[in-house]
Parts: sequence; structure tokens; C-alpha cells
Amino acid sequence: MSNQFFNVAVVGATGAVGQQIVRLLEERDFPVKTLKLLSSARSAGKKVTFKGQEVTVEEATPDSFAGVDIALFSAGGDISKALAPHAVRHGAVCIDNTNAYRMDPDTPLIVPEVNADRIADHKGIIANPNCSTIQMVAALKPLYDRYGIERIIASTYQAVSGAGSQAIEELKRQSKSVLDNETVEPDILPVGSLPVKHQIAFNAIPQIDKFQDNGYTLEEMKMVRETKKIMEDESIKVTTTCVRIPVVYGHSESVYVELKQDFDLDEVKQLLQNAPGVTLVDDPSSQAYPLATDAAGKNDVFVGRLRRDLGDSRGLNMWIVSDNLLKGAAWNAVQIAEIIAAKTAAVSS
Repeated sequence: MSNQFFNVAVVGATGAVGQQIVRLLEERDFPVKTLKLLSSARSAGKKVTFKGQEVTVEEATPDSFAGVDIALFSAGGDISKALAPHAVRHGAVCIDNTNAYRMDPDTPLIVPEVNADRIADHKGIIANPNCSTIQMVAALKPLYDRYGIERIIASTYQAVSGAGSQAIEELKRQSKSVLDNETVEPDILPVGSLPVKHQIAFNAIPQIDKFQDNGYTLEEMKMVRETKKIMEDESIKVTTTCVRIPVVYGHSESVYVELKQDFDLDEVKQLLQNAPGVTLVDDPSSQAYPLATDAAGKNDVFVGRLRRDLGDSRGLNMWIVSDNLLKGAAWNAVQIAEIIAAKTAAVSS
């Protein structure tokens, strides 16, 4: 990539995250020379408007990436595994929003506010972390740098949009059925290896993704493994419980963090206030704290309910909220693309 304008491909362009990526590329005025929108054969032929021009969605194939500089993948792990190597072979840098390469030792796992310096380590593929991991590490990084972190206990309250557009429709359909006193017939959630499905409307499902042999779900293990990799610290003790709740957009997290040093609460607030991509909303006197409804549609990570733990002077409780389709997915990927573009332009100038 030697020019200041880039041939960009979006794989999974018609999905919820793909649509947000396309919107952000336009909104951020990303230096796009040509935009190639790729999807499954089922969605090929659809039209998407980008900067006033209609772009026809094409079926993604191994040869779709000829001439592409940056490819943003958000079409599922199997698609990324099948096609990302072909994109790299054609010379593209891939930013992958799936679980396919996150724990690959040769693939940097990037949250720009945390470890942007690791982008340069890529060998053609850069991984976007899990949505719930991204918002947590963005909030914890300034505390890690200042105090060190011994332990993290996280409970998540995750929006149905994290399971795709069909889950959103299921929530709406079930909610109407409950309010109309009709029978609820679950069809989508939880997404797992068993055919058993549960009602999400007016409910909370303590399962996101498939259960693993250790009793944790894959979503929970993603948070454990990814946090250690991003922070580059295997000594951090991380445990999680991930729950799906009837919210459309915005993941919320209750996080207990045990720091390695004693801390001053006012200093913690100042660190978070100054942290890139973080907005502090923490005024109990006016009932001001992060809400999923406020975070929806915004790129930042919102933090509040900061309080010292009653049983441990080095323990800190916090509430972290972010739009799972934006900072948790599309915006994080576009941020990485912007950094690549800026560095490439600087080298070529």
C-alpha cells in the first residue's frame, strides 16, 4: 500500500456489523479509492449506498481480493479462516472481527486505546477482540498501567444484537407475544450446540455461545484469554459470567478489579476521565451512570458506579457500558484501519 487512498473490501457487508463498518468509513471520510462489498451468495446483488454512489454487493470468493489493500472481515469465523489467507496472498491487510485468529500467536489482538503499538507486528492479519473484552480492557488499561491488576471478576449483561439480526427480531416478536398473552416459541437463543432454546423477552439467559468442558461458555473463555493476551500479562486472574438480556444495543458489565496497589478513588476517576475513548459518567447524587440506551449509537466506552470494595482496600467495583456493534466491533476495526492508513501515508510521503 503505497498510495494515500486505499482499495477497501468489507466482507459480511450486509450484516449488522458490516453495515456499521460501511457507515463509519463514509462518516470518517476514510481515504477509500475503491470499495468492494462482499457477502454470501445469498446477499450478492444487493445495493448499498456509499458516498452517494450505489455499490453492488458481490459474492466473496478467494479471488475477490485482487488489488485490495485493506480487508475488513465480519462474516463469521469459518469465512475468515477460508478467505483471509487468500486476501493476504493478494497483498491485503486483513482486520478480522471474528474469533478465527484472536488467539493465534502470530496475530496481534488490538484495541487501539490499549495496544496500538502491536499493530505493526501483523503478518497480514490483525484480530479484533470480542465485544465484551474490548470495552473492559479499554476501561482497565489506565488502571493497569498505574496500579497493576491482580484479579478481574466480570459479569456481563449483553444485548441481543450480539447474536445477530435474527436475535433482535426474536426479542421483538417474543415481547409482543408476552404482552398479548400469546405463547412464546423460542427459536434463536441461546446460540449453542444443543437445540434447546429459551425465552429472551423479560428474561435473562446465563449462556452466551457454547459450553466448554470446564463449565464456562466460549464467550466467557474469550474474555479470559483475550484479556491476558491484550494486556500481555498471563498472571492476571480473570473469571467471567456472561448473560444475555432483553436489550437491543449496548453491552453492560459489572467488573470487580483487584489492583496490586492501594488506590485513591479520585485519582482513579481522573485516570478514566483522561483515558482515550472512555467517558466517565459517575455522579450518584444525580443518578448519573452509564446506560445501554445512552451508549447506543456512540463510539466511546462509558464507565461509572466507581466504588472501593467493602472487603478489600485494593478492590474496585465499576460499571462499564458500550455499543457492542460500534466500539465492540465496527468502530474498533475502523480505528485499526485508520492507523494503518495513516502510517502508510506517512511512509509514502
